[in-house]
Amino acid sequence: MADADIRNDIYVLALENAVKHKAVPRAGAILGSVMGAHPELRSKAKEINALIPEILEEVAALSIEEREEKLKSLNPGAIEKMHEKKERSHELPDLPNAQSGVVMRFAPNPSGPLHLGHARASVLNDYYVKKYGGKFYYRVEDTDPKRVDPSAYEMVSEDLAWLGIGITDVVYQSDRFAIYYEYARELLKLGGAYMCTCDNNEFREKKLKKIACPCREISVEENLKRFDDMLAGKYAEGEITLRVKTDIAHPDPAVRDFAAMRVLTSTPHPRKPEIFVYPLMNFSVAVDDHLLGMTHVIRGKDHIANTRRQEYIYNYFGWKMPYFYHYGRMSIAGLELSTSGMRKGINEGLYTGWDDIHLGTLRALARRGIQPDAVRAATIDIGMGDTDISFSWENLFAQNKAVIDAGADRYFFVPDAVEVEITGAPKTEAHAPVYPNQPERGERVLPFTGRVLLPKSEMEKGGMLRLKDLFNINITGPSSAEYAGDSLADARSQKAAIVQWLPVEMAAPCSLLMPEGILEGFCEPAVREYAGRIVQFERVGFSKIDAVNDGKVIAYFTHR
Repeated sequence: MADADIRNDIYVLALENAVKHKAVPRAGAILGSVMGAHPELRSKAKEINALIPEILEEVAALSIEEREEKLKSLNPGAIEKMHEKKERSHELPDLPNAQSGVVMRFAPNPSGPLHLGHARASVLNDYYVKKYGGKFYYRVEDTDPKRVDPSAYEMVSEDLAWLGIGITDVVYQSDRFAIYYEYARELLKLGGAYMCTCDNNEFREKKLKKIACPCREISVEENLKRFDDMLAGKYAEGEITLRVKTDIAHPDPAVRDFAAMRVLTSTPHPRKPEIFVYPLMNFSVAVDDHLLGMTHVIRGKDHIANTRRQEYIYNYFGWKMPYFYHYGRMSIAGLELSTSGMRKGINEGLYTGWDDIHLGTLRALARRGIQPDAVRAATIDIGMGDTDISFSWENLFAQNKAVIDAGADRYFFVPDAVEVEITGAPKTEAHAPVYPNQPERGERVLPFTGRVLLPKSEMEKGGMLRLKDLFNINITGPSSAEYAGDSLADARSQKAAIVQWLPVEMAAPCSLLMPEGILEGFCEPAVREYAGRIVQFERVGFSKIDAVNDGKVIAYFTHR
């Protein structure tokens, strides 16, 4: 292979890498690509390595659009191949005894809308129901009125629909109190539970010392009488508790004689205000998982102790337990995920609502422009291993970009804009594509009439700038510049930044809400037609156009 051919091949490989990743590659990456494509050149590795820095410098001098145009001329099929949608295989391990179908559930407490932590539980279970067929219950675990937000009933259903979860059946635990009372009575008859009237603090001290409560030894008949009296309202809140008999010397104190039912009169239930005897989670969950026929349960490892508690109930009744899987904890940096913390912040005015972009709710992600398919893909990538992990925003953004990029038209946004008068320039206009390499989607025409808006930060640098799709200018003052010709070569030689700009006469005011604050500026007026849709502000990033108020565009930054 001639030296000229080698240099051309390196140049094309460098362009392909730069276009694909929208960044100039490292020399080592290009050397590896060359050796992979042409193993016969390994003997010339030293000479090839010497060529790479010069070639990368040439690539670095080109704008993103110029790189694409250059690559298109040298390797016409390369860009189209990059833009082909690749079906990515997201696979989770097989479940045992699932080939004939599964029954699974997503069972949140309706205390607020769903967040990213809930997404993991719902998506993992939904994945297997869709893989094997069967039933997927949305079970509303609303047997603790202190933790019920009435508006959450509707919000959670909306969030599940947005996420694309294939719910087949909906069950409200607050409709099933009679069932829980029936099984509580049966458990008392089996000797697997007792009615405890001890002071709660005294009971806790005994439990920690592995000392049995005296109520543990009362007769079945006395237990049933106490239970009936509890249902009849003869005990006040805190005076009596149904407890499941376990190993009082169990290594985990949380498992020892755990509470299964209590009286609660201080907080009326929003759906069943007449109820005052409530099952606790471990009892109602065990009963419902059995009666609804759960075959497999996937939940966080913070439920491992609950699984141990529930096993006692299964054993007393002689029920077969589902297969249980407990995935590791997932920390998510930079977002508030606590429902009580979010509500407190909303009430205090720290957040604008459940869809504030500083929150980790699904509706906050949706408002930013994150797509449900991206959330699902990122969640499945995380998997269901029991190792604690940190949530990867980079992975979510990469998944989201794969979903939104093809539909996101390109426009200019000028942040912190300065009005600049440019002297000596001809009257002309810029023709910029709505989307790169797809002329059928149209073009934007930006007339130049002498005055433009430019980013203040670029003006403060001084020197030469290249106005994207227009011409070069030399900065002569804080708000003035002069025409410096059309030559791209001149701009490259001066290492001029390529900047977005707008004609003063056709700029729409725009507020871009970023995680770190509001970025005020101007965008192209055509963006006003994109309310509810995503655009890409060139050299800024993808943004969802939230609203247009009196001609002003309000946008939420999605990601780069």
